Amino acid sequence: MAENTKAGEEAVKAAEAAAEAGMPQLDFSTYPNQIFWLLITLVVIYFVLSRLALPRIASVLAERQDTITNDLAAAEELKQKAVEAEEAYQKALADARAEANRIVAEAKAEIQADLDAATAKAEAEIAAKAAESEKAIAEIRANALEAVKQVARDTAKEIVAALGGKADARTVSAAVNARLKELGS
Repeated sequence: MAENTKAGEEAVKAAEAAAEAGMPQLDFSTYPNQIFWLLITLVVIYFVLSRLALPRIASVLAERQDTITNDLAAAEELKQKAVEAEEAYQKALADARAEANRIVAEAKAEIQADLDAATAKAEAEIAAKAAESEKAIAEIRANALEAVKQVARDTAKEIVAALGGKADARTVSAAVNARLKELGS
């Protein structure tokens, strides 16, 4: 037991000595050992990074760049196709408008031809009816003039008879005709 107590006492003294010395990292007697292991650790990290991690990172970056480049090329190609599609759409739209205008012009021309034919037919009918009307009016005028002459003769004969005179039909007709000639001039 005495040995246990002696070993225990030595351990306690060593712990007290270590506690008085402070942190081991700040103990100048361990600096060369710390620097050696620092250099070994840095060299190992450099080789691990340069041989394993950095090539993988570089391949990922290169793959990303290739993907971006391919996507940009595909986007440019799709943009070109969209421009071509828009041009085709605009051309089709212009063709449709031209076709619609042509159809409208044909329809207008056809309607105008029908309208001209109907107008010519109506004008011919109107002219025929006007000629008939003028002929009827001329007949009515002629008949009216004869009727007026007859009424004027009868009236003149009656007036002469009422006034106590005697007039033959020839004298009354001559007087009425002379008077009508004066009015007609």
